[in-house]
Amino acid sequence: MSTDAIVLLREDHKRIKRAFRDFEKVKDGTSGQRRRQVDRIISLLTEHTHIENEVMYPRVRKLLPDLEDDILESYEEHHVADRIIEELARLRPEHERFTAKTVVLIESVRHHIEEEESEWFPRVREGLGRKVLQDLGAEMEQARKQAPGPPERGLLQKAIDIVFS
Repeated sequence: MSTDAIVLLREDHKRIKRAFRDFEKVKDGTSGQRRRQVDRIISLLTEHTHIENEVMYPRVRKLLPDLEDDILESYEEHHVADRIIEELARLRPEHERFTAKTVVLIESVRHHIEEEESEWFPRVREGLGRKVLQDLGAEMEQARKQAPGPPERGLLQKAIDIVFS
């Protein structure tokens, strides 16, 4: 038996929120600490949005057309997060906007998670039922294996970060 899609997404949300708290603990720490925490956040979010965008949202959109507006809003929230992630991947942690940009990303994603968990998930669970959610969970686990990695910062930037962290 596979993992229920909503259970799987909630587990992802827990990992993501834990990474946010870890960043908040070190946001005034060394640039190396901040970079590592942001890289972890980026990695978790990149994988998570991939499985939602490629499996969960398209399937729910097809099976539960009443949720169309919610899904389109979620796609846009992911798009905004993706743009911030791309910018963060290129910024050095010493940059004056690095921490502020990370905080905005965290606030945006926390809002997105809260909406999903409190409003969207209950409607999806009611509309799809256990068997469909288990099938979706299995598809999402497969899609996770093909998830793209986080945006590259480039070898030179990584080397600089290692030397100066």
